[in-house]
This record gives sequence, C-alpha cells and structure tokens, in this order.
Amino acid sequence: MKNVILKIIGTFILISFLCCVDGRDFDEIKGNCITDIASNITFSELDSLVQDDAVQILDDLILEGYVVSSDRAGNFFGVLYLQDALSNPKSGLQLEMDLRESHLQFPVGSKVLVKLKDLYLGKKGSNLRIGSVFSSFGNLSIGRLPSGKVFEHLFVACDGGGNPDPVLATISEIDSLPSNILVELQNVEFAEEALGETYAISQEETERTLLDCEENEITLINSGYADFQAEPLPGANGTITAILTKDGKTPKLVIRTLDDVNFTEERCPEIITEFTSNQIFISELADPDNNAGARFVELYNSSSEPLDLNLWTLRRYTNDNTEVSSTIDLSGFIIGAESTLVISPNAAEFELVYGFAPDLGVSTNSPADSNGDDNLELVDPFGTVIDMFGVIGEDGSGTNHEFEDGRAVRNPDILKGNPTFTFGEWIIFNDSGEAGTTDLPQNAPEDFTPGVRD
Repeated sequence: MKNVILKIIGTFILISFLCCVDGRDFDEIKGNCITDIASNITFSELDSLVQDDAVQILDDLILEGYVVSSDRAGNFFGVLYLQDALSNPKSGLQLEMDLRESHLQFPVGSKVLVKLKDLYLGKKGSNLRIGSVFSSFGNLSIGRLPSGKVFEHLFVACDGGGNPDPVLATISEIDSLPSNILVELQNVEFAEEALGETYAISQEETERTLLDCEENEITLINSGYADFQAEPLPGANGTITAILTKDGKTPKLVIRTLDDVNFTEERCPEIITEFTSNQIFISELADPDNNAGARFVELYNSSSEPLDLNLWTLRRYTNDNTEVSSTIDLSGFIIGAESTLVISPNAAEFELVYGFAPDLGVSTNSPADSNGDDNLELVDPFGTVIDMFGVIGEDGSGTNHEFEDGRAVRNPDILKGNPTFTFGEWIIFNDSGEAGTTDLPQNAPEDFTPGVRD
C-alpha cells in the first residue's frame, strides 16, 4: 500500500512539473533525419508550375530548402518559411501547415526535403505557397496541411544545415528582393508616432511602421499572441532581421523573436525641409489681353542648387485690400537650380495655349489669376516676405505696378527677391501706360515666356 501511495505522489509531481513548463522553452527535438531522398526540382522550376488557381502536384517531385522562420515566440502560426540557400537566396516559399511548436521539429537553419506529390501550389502576390487546399465560393485556395500529414511530406536532412545569413538590404532595395527570404535592414527605427506603443495590440495582428534616415518606410507585422506582444517598441535606431513577405502590393516584415531586433544607436537626425532663401522670387506675371484663361505666375530660383518649397506660400491682396485674399501653398514642390516654377489657374487652357503643362495648377481667383491690379507677396516657411510685387493697400490701376491686359517681367539682372516693390526691377506692359509703364497690351502665347527666364 505504501508503494502505491508513493507511485501516485510521484506521478502527480511529474504531471505538475510538465504542466508548468512552457512548450516554447523545450529544447529542439532530436528526431530522425533522412539520407535516402534527394531533390529533383528547384524553387524557380516549382514557381513555373503556378497557375491562376491552386494546382495539385501529381508528380514525384522533391524540393530542397532551408528553414528561416520560427514559431518559438508565437509570432508565426501555421506557416514555415523556406528559402533555397543558406546564403544569397534567390527564392523562398511558405509552407502552410497545422503544426504547433514546429520550431522543435524544424529549427531555423535546418535543411529540409519536401515531398511535393499531392500538395497544392499557389501564389498570393509574389509569395509562393504550398500546402493543403480549401474551396471558397468555388475557388481553390492554399490551406494548412493537417498536422498528421506534415511528417509524410516534410523531412529533415542529416547534413547541410547551418545558420542562414540574412540578405543585407535597405528599404529602397526591398522591391528588388525575392519574397519569403530572411533579410537584415540596418539604420532603421520605429516611426516617432508609434513610440510608447507595444509591439502589438493584445490578440490582434498589428502593423508598426519602420523608417530609415531618408524616411523610406516599411511595415512590420506583429501577432497579438506573440510572447513579446506587450513589450514597448524600442525608441532607438539599429538593425532588424526578419522574413520578407510580399502577399500584397506592399512588402512587409515579420520577426521571429525579439532577438531579431537590435536597436541601440541614436535615432536618425531630423530631416529639415523648411528653408529660406532670397534667391527665389517672382519672375513673370501674366494677364493676356486676348485670353484670361492663359494667366500665370512664374517663380525663379537663381541659386545653383534645388530648393524645397515646403511651407512656402504665395499670397494675393486683391485691389486695395490690406488682408490676404487668397493663398497658394507651395509645399511638395522643389524648384530646380536656375529653374522656374510656373503656376496656372487654368491648367487645361494653359497647356492648350502654351503647348506644355504648368508645374502647378490651381483654382481661379487664386494668386495666379490676377487681372493686373492686385498685389502679390512670396513668403518663406518662417513668415518672412521674400519678394513683393505691388504695394499692399493700393489698387494697381493707373500705378507703376499695373499689368492689366499685359505682363510684368523681372529684369534679367535681378537675382534676388525684394520684400519692397521696386519699379526699376521690372518691365511692365499694360493697357494704360500710366506711371512710366509701357502702354502695349500683350497677347498669348507670343508675348509671354512661361518657363523661360528672360
């Protein structure tokens, strides 16, 4: 009786111990490996068999590959990623399977052989996929291979395994890389607006944005069931190793564990796009006598390098108004070195008249749509007036800043903006000839030179 009691107690202790161990912390299972089968098809040859719908493989084909994913941390579920070589892979695929804790049977770096006969082959985006099949609304799709079938198709080779070398790449190079391979990106960081967040929302697949120092972006996908789900995103810059997937239009990354994230460096310096310069100025204003739809404003950059117009504005004061009547936001445009930026309030008519499209099409009643008696100012991102045409509070009619039915063009020797209108810097044509201007109405296109600095 005493022995029976001891056996019961011992069994209870053993069961309690096993129940308290997290399955993800077990060592890899040292199962049997095989030596008696060899591959007879490559990844690229397999890819060539893809059809519009999922297709069943009926031939005795065997594929050799290397495991690069791991479900150890719970960030992968029901999928195993294979690539065709440990270094410099040319192709990769994902095997859909319903096998939990697959990292114990197929650890990272394992050389595996896949018996493809009776499996199904398909593609989503550029992701090559194999597995079982299911039907949805009459269409066949790749599904998970039942766990009982996995070991009929997937085998670990006795030789040839090792540590896979991730492909070093930048975000801008990602589009040129094959899908389903292990990559490493350096000098990246999580977007500032995500700092303070965790890797994922509990029980929800969550996207987090990664940036490089040129503000190129890529998405990192994290499972809400991963063991690192509640960990805060690191605020530093560094290196990330991940599986590259392309099952849609946008490439995405998936890490295996937090060991794949090594962010210990300082974040990228802030990119400043707000610049000021007095070498950007108004070079031509147009109010053609024969076609009001052909009006435009031309800006010129006299410097030897391009300048970003982020947060620059062009303002109009209609007639004798002292309050701004309309504004054009020039953000998003870069004006080239010793080049112009042409703005039209009627882009279609402008192209019809002058034979090319304006750089920027805006609305009527904008600063580019003046009838010749309004005042305009060019303002930098910091609120400083860089250049001025006309006198705010003074209607241009009958003054030395009237270009009604005509043209105002900057003298070619002027290379800087002037926040105070100076008549001597301009050649002005109109229909009155008042105050020293030229009484000679101008017609489009022959009397105007949009896009060309006179």
